[in-house]
Amino acid sequence: MKRLVILGGGESGVGTAILGKKQGYDVFVSDFGEIKDNYREVLKQYEIKWEDETHTENLILNADVVMKSPGIPEKAPIVKKLLEKGIPVISEIEFTVQFTNAKTIGITGSNGKTTTTMLAYHLLKQGGLNVGLGGNIGKSFAWQVAEENYDCYVLELSSFQLDGIVKYRPDIAIITNISPDHLDRYEYKYENYIASKFRITMNQTENDYLIYDADDEAIEEWFKTNKTKAKLVPFSLTKTFENGAFIKNDTMDIIINNEEFEMKTGEVSLEGKHNMKNAMAATSVAALMKIRKETIRESLSNFQGVEHRLEKVLKIHNVQYINDSKATNVNATFFALDSMTVPTVWIVGGVDKGNDYSEIMSLVREKVKAIICLGVDNKKIIDAFGNVVDMMVEVDNMRDAVVTAMHIAEKGDAVLLSPACASFDLFQNYEDRGNQFKAAVKNL
Repeated sequence: MKRLVILGGGESGVGTAILGKKQGYDVFVSDFGEIKDNYREVLKQYEIKWEDETHTENLILNADVVMKSPGIPEKAPIVKKLLEKGIPVISEIEFTVQFTNAKTIGITGSNGKTTTTMLAYHLLKQGGLNVGLGGNIGKSFAWQVAEENYDCYVLELSSFQLDGIVKYRPDIAIITNISPDHLDRYEYKYENYIASKFRITMNQTENDYLIYDADDEAIEEWFKTNKTKAKLVPFSLTKTFENGAFIKNDTMDIIINNEEFEMKTGEVSLEGKHNMKNAMAATSVAALMKIRKETIRESLSNFQGVEHRLEKVLKIHNVQYINDSKATNVNATFFALDSMTVPTVWIVGGVDKGNDYSEIMSLVREKVKAIICLGVDNKKIIDAFGNVVDMMVEVDNMRDAVVTAMHIAEKGDAVLLSPACASFDLFQNYEDRGNQFKAAVKNL
């Protein structure tokens, strides 16, 4: 009986444990932190052995294969010991694909991947396909393969998940864009992070497709010195293609395998230039999966968007409050500020992952009237923007941030939570941060 050890008892860890058990492995789950009650219950129910708040080495180093949750870095002592012993350490995605014949659509990128994933899923589901949604969002991919029977999966994949693949090959891969993020995990080398994203296409064949942003500098650079076997489907706001997706005269035009799909950009429910790109990427998937044009058109016009991503919360005294808590890096905040059309009170801050604020400097000058720093350490933000805006305030909780914003904002302004940072200093995660923002706004 092969021994499967799982590091991390969260969604992907528990899902993998269930699938491993079903496939006849001897399964053990070990979490250095605390396993949440709901996951403990599931492990007990499935009679899976587990431990938390420790890693017992003799129960881990005897594994045949180890599934590491994406949040655990390669340089964690236990991972180093496993690699030294030559024990394969893989991701949930790599472990799971060997047990399913379903098609997969793998979506990665620094920003826009959640919106693109949700939209692609929406298009395929509305088109009548038997489709699952997983990866970085929703129910774990492994858990679904263990218990459901989908014909295809739309998977949001982080660079951490891609670091742990060996043979995984998506039928359709998407790279939405690449900008510096998580550099703390890549020895602060941007090229390492870029290489990590492109692992999504490393096993693809001539029968597979790679959909990508042809306006993206890092992606275009990669193609100058690297190749993929996959058929290329570029999308762009400025260029046109014989095979690809583009915008021309306010029309989104998608030409794939000599089939053409057109739709007026004004009819797409998502707003903003970056969302046009997300829409082009997701629609390219729908076209490749032969969804009816009428269905695509309908689905693009009624898609609701993603929570915590430029989500309009409420208008109070003619001030619009916007929750963009999902903006955990500077590039995401760039899109948010770029889409603002009125003077903005900007709530920013958290755990800085090596941010370079210079790229949003001109947008801040043009659009931001006041900055509210919401973090434990705000020095970098204050140094960057102290001379750029008239007013800067530091707070250490969401209620104070929102109340302060209300006092500063005037009729016709907007209050934007777009932190450009991770949330772990004051919140559990970006959802918790966004939910606290929404609750504080509703209490005004």
